[in-house]
Amino acid sequence: MIEPISPERLAQRCDPASLPFAEFAVAAPLEEVVGQERAAEAVEFALGIERQDFHLFVMGPTGSGRHTLVERVARTRTAQWPRASDWLYVHNFAQPHNPAAIELPSGRGAAFKQEMRELVEELAATIPAMFESEEHASRVEAIDTEFRERHEHAFTALGEEALGQGVALLRTPSGFSFAPARDGEVLSAEEFNALPPDQRQRIESAIVALQSKLEKIIREAMRWRKERAERIKSLNREMTRIALDSAMGELKAHYAPFPKVIAHLEAVERDVLENADDFHKPPEMPLAAFFQQQPVLRRYEANLLVDHSGPDGAPVVVLDHPTHANLVGRADHVAHFGMLTTDFSLIKPGGLHRANGGVLMIDALKLLQQPFVWEALKRALLRREIRLESLSEMYSLASTASLDPDPIPLAVKVVLFGERRLYYLLQAYDPDFDRLFRVVADFADSVDRSVEGVARYARLIASVARRENMLALDRGATARTIDFASRAAGDARKLSAQVERVVQLLGEADHLARMAGRATILAKDVESALHVQRRRVERAHRSVQEAILRNHMLIDTSGAKIGQVNGLAVFELGNHAFAEPMRITATTRLGEGHVVDIQREVELGGAIHSKGVMILAAFLASRFSRNRPYSLAASLVFEQTYSRVDGDSASLAELCALLSSLAGIPIRQAIAVTGSVNQLGEVQPIGAVNEKIEGFFDICEARGLNGEHAVIVPAANVEHLMLDEKVIAAARTGHFAVYAVRSVDEAIELLTGMPAGTADPLERAPSVNRAVARRLDELWTLRANLVRQAGAARSGRHARRNEQ
Repeated sequence: MIEPISPERLAQRCDPASLPFAEFAVAAPLEEVVGQERAAEAVEFALGIERQDFHLFVMGPTGSGRHTLVERVARTRTAQWPRASDWLYVHNFAQPHNPAAIELPSGRGAAFKQEMRELVEELAATIPAMFESEEHASRVEAIDTEFRERHEHAFTALGEEALGQGVALLRTPSGFSFAPARDGEVLSAEEFNALPPDQRQRIESAIVALQSKLEKIIREAMRWRKERAERIKSLNREMTRIALDSAMGELKAHYAPFPKVIAHLEAVERDVLENADDFHKPPEMPLAAFFQQQPVLRRYEANLLVDHSGPDGAPVVVLDHPTHANLVGRADHVAHFGMLTTDFSLIKPGGLHRANGGVLMIDALKLLQQPFVWEALKRALLRREIRLESLSEMYSLASTASLDPDPIPLAVKVVLFGERRLYYLLQAYDPDFDRLFRVVADFADSVDRSVEGVARYARLIASVARRENMLALDRGATARTIDFASRAAGDARKLSAQVERVVQLLGEADHLARMAGRATILAKDVESALHVQRRRVERAHRSVQEAILRNHMLIDTSGAKIGQVNGLAVFELGNHAFAEPMRITATTRLGEGHVVDIQREVELGGAIHSKGVMILAAFLASRFSRNRPYSLAASLVFEQTYSRVDGDSASLAELCALLSSLAGIPIRQAIAVTGSVNQLGEVQPIGAVNEKIEGFFDICEARGLNGEHAVIVPAANVEHLMLDEKVIAAARTGHFAVYAVRSVDEAIELLTGMPAGTADPLERAPSVNRAVARRLDELWTLRANLVRQAGAARSGRHARRNEQ
């Protein structure tokens, strides 16, 4: 007889006395993530290698400490790296749509930006002052006097020459003109007409000659005006140069080691000399108001794109919202006279700019969900430069002024976080992926529950509590949390690597302990927190249980039935999983060896479930019909299921139901069974074994435990058992049992109470396999008789036709 599993083996509890500390306050903090040595080595390698294309993909379960470990290693590594450069954009005076990028050592970018701002302010003050100075006024007056005298001299000489020829030079509002004159007095028309003809002819000829000279003098006057303007402009340039030399001399000396800065400062000088009038500020106008009135002066300032003037080391940037603009930057626009315009001062940095020289961490799924971002990241990494790209211009979405700034050289380590499925999909379908992300850090779902592992996990729990400002945990609370981690891993020899679930549990336990007025978190606080968590999400679980207890779902937990067995199905709703018994029935009859899976026929069965049914059918044929055709027709179904069923964990139960139907031997309904089976009849492990046992236990407990209730599980699942204390207590009192089996024969013996026996129909001792073999013999004989009768009938028909 197979003995039930002892209560001590139904769960592996952590002994509080074995923990290496008494309370939270004396526990040494744990910095590393527990049990992820392989992943940590990969992270260290990726961040340590200096080659550009060795970016890192971190995969594993959410909440396993992936971000914590990578960020800690990244910050430790980058603290030893050279400080990243500052980057600025400045106006390109030759090509305004192509702003120039300037690189400066860390911390000097902000200083350069401030110095350029101060330069503009100084020029806005000194240039008007130079133009308003007495020296400037006197030199302008001298130039004006010179040209005024030159002008007066030319017209005076022309007037005297005209008088000598009897002609007067007149100045009128419409300009200069000539008229006949005598003794300095202008003649009237009557007086002029009274002159002798030859005299009138002489005066008219003189006026024509003088008019030609006047036109020449006027042309000269226009040239003198232009010459005056040039001399005034030259004077202004000279005065502006004095102001510039005073303002920029020290600035140029300070940035002499940086050729691009010097080239920009020289371009600023040339532009200021050409546009000195832009700095003419009314004396009474405040400087801030003047800058608002003269926005063109912004072209002399600098746009500090990235400032790395903080602590030593390279930056570590976590990009939470990886849109296209947040990754590669953007150029904003402002409304100006009804149009959207932009310039270098409106360029904003992206995550690549801020992480340049350091490490950039991005969630891969978020990255791929944003349009155009994955391709933009690849372009930047392959080209090793950050180029500002306007999506609206690229796809002709808007007709606005755009910029084409200088690209910025890129040297960054990119770390992507994602699920394993995402990693393998990218590897399979994107040829660029392997070229860029050559290192993978695979975080395990669970860690070993060894003595050392438990000690480190206990330190992790204490460190989490301290970091989150929780109350201290006593030994019992720490031990109960470790038990929870083992149950969450689904294995008594493992601990869950999903630290986030532990943090959530401890947060709720801390709240309950504070509400109770305790200074320390106790084991009962952790237990209460677990109870509260389960209660919040158990509505569906209780609804199914109620349907069973009210016989809306037909589940027998007493008596015995032929061809009927209690299987166990698991339901997963988010992070919550629960199990309930499911009635599985089998019917058998004469046929041609087909086992009909009703779930598959109506497309409510998954591929794995269908595979399990085909395997058990192959087992039946192999054991009972090796040397003759299979004369069986059978059907299997999960009763009262209206949604998809998948998985092979019910194949053992289905096989037992078929054997019961064939043998005509009833199955005890007080026992539920779970496990998959192979073609050799060996029972294989399944998942969610704890939930399945507890699901059947809850129904039996609600109906009343009588000592006959039990669950059969695969022997390989015994080391996964971490059952609830109420199940263990019932096992101790003999009201409930859990059996472990290695083969279908062991399972059928427990379910029927009869020996499994052999498949020999001549065996004398009653057994399940003998009954099955005899029934199949009967079906074979019946089929053979039917075949002979059919053959005889056909022969008779042929004979009668031949006689006729």
